[in-house]
Amino acid sequence: MLSKATPAPIRTAALLAAGLVLLTACGGGSTTPSADGGDKADGFPLTLKNCGRTVTVKAPPQRAVSVDQGSTEILLSLGLADRIAATATWSDPVMKGLEKANAGVERISDNRPSSEKVLDKEPDFLSASFASTLAKGGVAPREQFEKLGVPTYISPADCVGKDNSGGGDGARTEPFTMDSVYTEVRELAQVFGVPERGDALVEKLQGRVAKATDGIDASNASLLYWFSDSKAPYLAGCCGAPGVITRELGAKNVFDDTHDEWPQISWETVADRNPDVLVIGDLSRTMQTAESAEKKIEFLESNPVTKTMDAVKNRRYVLLSGQAMNPTIRTVEGLERVAAGLRDFGLTG
Repeated sequence: MLSKATPAPIRTAALLAAGLVLLTACGGGSTTPSADGGDKADGFPLTLKNCGRTVTVKAPPQRAVSVDQGSTEILLSLGLADRIAATATWSDPVMKGLEKANAGVERISDNRPSSEKVLDKEPDFLSASFASTLAKGGVAPREQFEKLGVPTYISPADCVGKDNSGGGDGARTEPFTMDSVYTEVRELAQVFGVPERGDALVEKLQGRVAKATDGIDASNASLLYWFSDSKAPYLAGCCGAPGVITRELGAKNVFDDTHDEWPQISWETVADRNPDVLVIGDLSRTMQTAESAEKKIEFLESNPVTKTMDAVKNRRYVLLSGQAMNPTIRTVEGLERVAAGLRDFGLTG
C-alpha cells in the first residue's frame, strides 16, 4: 500500500544545476572510494536493468538515500546503516532487530520528502520501494536525479507483473512472488559491493518461509486484509503481498476476484463475503482514518454493518505491520503471523 502523501515540488533548473556541482564535488564520479578503501571496487562500474531503465553505479554507494521504509529495512538488514545518509516515508516502527542500526540513520520525513530535502543529503544513490515515489507527483522523476549523476533503483516487486499506469496503487497483471523481493535483496547487495550478504539474507528468508508453512493446510479458511481507512477501506486484491501469504497457506482471500493492489470496497460488500479471519494493518502513521489496529477494531465492533460478521463476533483478528502487507522482506513476517493466527483459531489442517 503506498503512502498517500502530498506531491512534493520539483527543483527548478537552476537548483538542479547547483546540485550537480555539489554532487560532483562530493565524489559522485568513478573515483569514489570503495568500502575497503580502494579507488575502485571489483565489479564496478555495475550496470543493472531495473524497472524498464538501465542503471549504472560507478562505485559502491557511501551516501545513499532510501525513500521508502521497505527499501531502508533491506539496507539495514544488509548491515549498511553507515552508508545510508537519510531515509523517509515510514508507516511502522522499524523491523525488530534493526532498532540500533536504524537509530543512527537520519529520517528526513515520515512521509515523502521534497526533492530539496533529498538533494541536501548529497546522495550518491537513491532507492525506493514504489515506482510512484520516484515519479511525477512523488519525490521527483527518476530522470531528474539521473541528470545529476545519482543512480536510482526501484523495487522490482512494484514493476514486475504490475501495471502502475492507472490510478490508485496499481494492478497486478500476474501474481507477485517472493522472488521479486529476493532479486531486490541480491541486487542491492551487489550495488553496495556486498553480494555475499545478499545471498545470506535470502537464504534466511527462504528458511523462515519453509518453517512457517511446514505442514499447514488452511484451505477451509477465508481471509480479508484491511490496510487502512474506515470510510472507504483499502482492502487487498488477489495478487500483491497478501496474495503470497494466502497462497502459501492454502487459504482463500475473499477479494481474490480483483487484481487491483488495494481496491477501495464498501463495508456492505465485505459483510456479504463474511471472511473467517480479518488481517488488520496496525500502522503508526496518521494520514488516514483508522490507521492503528485499535482504531480499526473499535470501528468493526461498533459499526452496524460489520459488527455482525463472524470474524468480528468471534474476534478472529491477526494484526500485521503495514510493511508486512507490502511486498517487502517483511512479507515473511506477515506469513509467519497469519499462519500462527490460523493455528490459534483452529482453522488449519
